[in-house]
Amino acid sequence: MPPSTSSLRPPPRVGSARWPTALLLALLISACGDDPFQIRWSAAPDTVLLYSLARPELDLHSAFNFTQRSTVRIEAPDETGEWDVALDTQGGQLVLLPPGALGIDSRAQVAELPGRTLDEVEEAPSDTLLYAAVQPVPVQLGSVYVIRTRSVAGAYGSKCVYFAKLAPLEIDMTEGRLRFVFEMNPVCNDRQLVPPEYSPE
Repeated sequence: MPPSTSSLRPPPRVGSARWPTALLLALLISACGDDPFQIRWSAAPDTVLLYSLARPELDLHSAFNFTQRSTVRIEAPDETGEWDVALDTQGGQLVLLPPGALGIDSRAQVAELPGRTLDEVEEAPSDTLLYAAVQPVPVQLGSVYVIRTRSVAGAYGSKCVYFAKLAPLEIDMTEGRLRFVFEMNPVCNDRQLVPPEYSPE
């Protein structure tokens, strides 16, 4: 007996007007009150030791890359590289050098905030006149320094700068070295320097 025509039909599609998976996921996330693109970060202060470019040794690290949280060795004054600030000795004192001070094209800049503590600085200044792009910035205890990093690729392919703050802990002119503590905001182009408060889950 030949099969009936009804048995040859494909089974009906369940939920033929189904929602795209990404849209369903976005709806579920927003229902929970979370922003899927929000970067959650917490304070993670760290200490760094840099040596002045004026020291004759070539194996000393004189610059710092804030986005990678790593020290960098500079073997020639005009050497380019992935760093945001360098340490040098000028006029009998230690100074911070943005790359532009060495003739390097970079968006990295330094702003000094005298008489402040690291905890007191909650936001990077919006006034661009406060930042040094090509001038050396003297290092002194009792000041906080805000760093705007060089331009780097962000998580979604856009160009980003990041903001960090540092406070000197030890300035040794005799040895030409600086030890400082720093914190950095990992969010692209965001001037906040303290983590945002998150509502409980």
